Amino acid sequence: MKKERIYGKWICGALLLFGAYAPVCAQTGHLAGVRVVDDEVKKHGREVHVNLVLDVAGMHVKRQESVRLYPVVVAKEGGKSLELPSVVLDGKVRDKIHRRTKALTGSAVTDGAQTVLRRKNGKAQQVEYSTVIPYEPWLGSARLVLREQTTGCAECDKGTEESPVKSTFLQLFRPHYTVAFVPPLKEPVKMRDEVKVARLNFRQDSHKIDPAFHNNRRELDSVRHSIDIVKDNEDLTITGIYITGYASPEGRAAYNEKLSQRRAEAFAQYVQKETKVDTRLWHVVWRGEDWAGLRLELDKYPNLLQQKEVIAVVDACGGDLDTCEQRFKDEFPPEVYQRLVNEVYPPLRRNEYRIEYKVRNFNLEEARKQIHTNPRLLSVEEMYQVAASYGADTPQHGEVLLIAARTYPGNVPAVVNAARYELGRGRLREAILLLLPLQEEADVRVLNCLGVAYANDRQYEKARAVLQRAAATGDAEAKENLRNVEGVIADL
Repeated sequence: MKKERIYGKWICGALLLFGAYAPVCAQTGHLAGVRVVDDEVKKHGREVHVNLVLDVAGMHVKRQESVRLYPVVVAKEGGKSLELPSVVLDGKVRDKIHRRTKALTGSAVTDGAQTVLRRKNGKAQQVEYSTVIPYEPWLGSARLVLREQTTGCAECDKGTEESPVKSTFLQLFRPHYTVAFVPPLKEPVKMRDEVKVARLNFRQDSHKIDPAFHNNRRELDSVRHSIDIVKDNEDLTITGIYITGYASPEGRAAYNEKLSQRRAEAFAQYVQKETKVDTRLWHVVWRGEDWAGLRLELDKYPNLLQQKEVIAVVDACGGDLDTCEQRFKDEFPPEVYQRLVNEVYPPLRRNEYRIEYKVRNFNLEEARKQIHTNPRLLSVEEMYQVAASYGADTPQHGEVLLIAARTYPGNVPAVVNAARYELGRGRLREAILLLLPLQEEADVRVLNCLGVAYANDRQYEKARAVLQRAAATGDAEAKENLRNVEGVIADL
């Protein structure tokens, strides 16, 4: 063995001394003779199993050479890499040296290699390679290369080369989410309404309407204008005008009940004469003292002295309204009650009126115009006919879908289809915002679409929670989308 070592050192030294044409450490090109004839990289739980079959029949390893082949996983960016266990192929002499060194010292430079073989030049030879590494998310976008390091006599380094094996090291789960188009509901009769509020001023204890009193003329003109807009539109037919009278809590509840009745009836009679709308279409009800409205109104007065305590009285008020109102006088300073009477109570004295009307159907040409002027007069079905007339891939088609959702934010088909359109454009947050107001209704179509939107936005836990609700209904599409989300989560 001593002679072999001396002989090897003499060759290396001679080559350096006399300047051989090829440097000792020049690249040797062994990788050109290596073929990866089979490769399999699979994720199992939190482990990645790597299996390769290396055909080295084309390799020619010189007697004194040792060729180390080692797969390396290289990150797409950031310079990160992971070197896997190596395969060593020795030439005839180098194989003997490594074996003898191992026998004499208990260790060799090939320790740590997964496989150590002697290369039998000119003969078919394959290496079955298998290893397991911990899974990390960056592996999914990495590539796999095979690197070679060749050493010669006296273990001098003769260079390193690299060859690509897999452009994608680990194929992670690829989700395929779907959201089906939701056909719009038919609307045989298009009923619409306008809800308004009239706050007229009355002299104390009076229900007589005086147009000249305070700002009553302006308020009455506004009411008449609201009704005339509907009455004078040939596309619309008024089917009813519904008036509801309210009073404030000031005074006795029984008296306020009658007062709200008289003022509501007087309001209806006055406006009916002004607008000439058929008397049979007028419907009047009254509610007396509006304690629910009082509770909402109090939120607008954060600077009211003892506001929270006043609100607590309102919240605790049961059936005896007079007792509740008396507590404001008994339990709070006079200035608190005075502010209630002067500032908080007045807006509660009002007549709400709702104009209900029927809308005729429109042909396509009419609907195309109406979509940009008053889309509320169109049904979702009519809007979709307009959208279809532009063609599915046109900007106008998508614009109409969005108009439908904005016009009818509570209409499930309109909202889901608009969100579906936004998803297709990559506008994920916009899709989510469209759907969120409807999620509590637990409509599977909304939940499925919202889950897909969350998934595309990489909010996977939210996606899973929403899709679990949808899948619990038995919906097949939601179940499949949930399976896809769970597949992605498993790779995180």
